[in-house]
Amino acid sequence: MTKSMPTNARHELNALHPGTAPRLSRRSAGVIAALMLSASLMSMTANAQNGNAVAPARAGSDGAATPAAANENAASPSQSKLSPADQQFVQDAGTAGATEIAASKLALTNSSDEEVKSFAQRMIADHTRLARNLDIVAKRQGIAAAPSADASVTGSLESLHGTDFDKAYIAQVAVDGHRKAVAVFSTESQSGGNAQLKNVAAKALPIIKHHYAMAQQLAKLKGVTS
Repeated sequence: MTKSMPTNARHELNALHPGTAPRLSRRSAGVIAALMLSASLMSMTANAQNGNAVAPARAGSDGAATPAAANENAASPSQSKLSPADQQFVQDAGTAGATEIAASKLALTNSSDEEVKSFAQRMIADHTRLARNLDIVAKRQGIAAAPSADASVTGSLESLHGTDFDKAYIAQVAVDGHRKAVAVFSTESQSGGNAQLKNVAAKALPIIKHHYAMAQQLAKLKGVTS
């Protein structure tokens, strides 16, 4: 018959093996678990009433901005708002440049005058560069639409050839077109509300004024009055 271990002996054994915890009955373990759960619920309720409830953790909520939040909070140049005057400048300047380029391309095929063609080639090269500079800044300000030429001007030139074309091209595009462009770029360079657009206008203005002077010379040379 197996003898039970004396109480003192059990205490000495537990002292030698501190990691060995005494076993609890199933009922005692269940009571302790219920008490712990109740205490936890009471603590959470108290925090919620004090306004200290912690929101459930989300992906990326470790203090660092998630990719979506970073994109929303990042300063985007395209979100800047242009004044109506600046928007009008972008539209007018874009249309003027596109019209100069389109009409000058027509001049290369519809004109028979080498001086007119030489002027047209210069306009294509210069206005393409100016349009590119304006387009870069316009896109930064959220204007992505490409400017289109004035159809009323290009349409009136398409059916003309030779001398008739030269007279219309010089009067409507070379002279009158640049006169209007000088006014548009001058206004923006002096009173534009957007610093980048204002700078673009100021840099382009001397080139456009030179084009206007060239156009006036060409008109005088060809006997065209505008």
